[in-house]
Amino acid sequence: MSARVVITIALRVRAFRMEFCSLSGAASARRQLMPARETEAIILKTFPLGEADRLVSFLGRSSGRVRGVASGARRLKNRYGSTLEVLSHVQIWYVERETRDLVRIQQAELLESFHKAQSDYDLSTGLAVISEISELILPEHEVSEPMFRLVLLAAREVERTGDWNLALSYFAFWTVRLGGWLPRFDRCVSCGSPFESKPAFYDGHQAGLFCENCRRSGMKPLHIEARNLAERFAGERLDRIEYEKSLQPSAKELREAGLAWIEHHIERRLMTRELLETT
Repeated sequence: MSARVVITIALRVRAFRMEFCSLSGAASARRQLMPARETEAIILKTFPLGEADRLVSFLGRSSGRVRGVASGARRLKNRYGSTLEVLSHVQIWYVERETRDLVRIQQAELLESFHKAQSDYDLSTGLAVISEISELILPEHEVSEPMFRLVLLAAREVERTGDWNLALSYFAFWTVRLGGWLPRFDRCVSCGSPFESKPAFYDGHQAGLFCENCRRSGMKPLHIEARNLAERFAGERLDRIEYEKSLQPSAKELREAGLAWIEHHIERRLMTRELLETT
């Protein structure tokens, strides 16, 4: 009887092990054969990776900001072509695995090219600022439909008009607004006095606008014309605002304020802002 019991137990243990291995193998196969995800996306940045690959950061409409590897993208003959240029509008397919931080990009098709802006140095600096800000403020895998539409709208206007001044001012203003960092434009953050037609003042070390009495050394002015332009930005689409020469000083003031508030909240200097100031 003891021998028969031992044999029965051994057979059951063997059957259990075989079933466990079969289930484990099936789960492993499922992980390896995960279906590719698809999303409309904007290419934010690319970096060389190894001898032939590229590390790509993209903003997906349905996936948020994601980083992945495009195998063979640095070879002369590769399947990606010009789809991985900064701020290109693409349809992208990728595979995501739970055990890896980087996704594997399988395919990218170009939906919209901004070749004129990408190939012109002055225009590309504006695109680079948009790219860097988007890369820094957007958390990974957090879907942001408003930010996706804002980036695409700004890139389209730089390409259409051949100028980044108004587009970048609009982008900076709306980035601050969407981030919840926009201060009140009608009264001093310190004493509450209304600005009316007088200039307000700001700097990059603190949030808010200050009146003449509360201003501190080194603060820059934001005149009534720039604050009025901000009201237009809040109520009108960028592609419906005609950029006149008279708007240039106001657009620059508002852009500089927006970039300063962005830097204040991300707690670092924008590298591309230095390039912008030299163009």
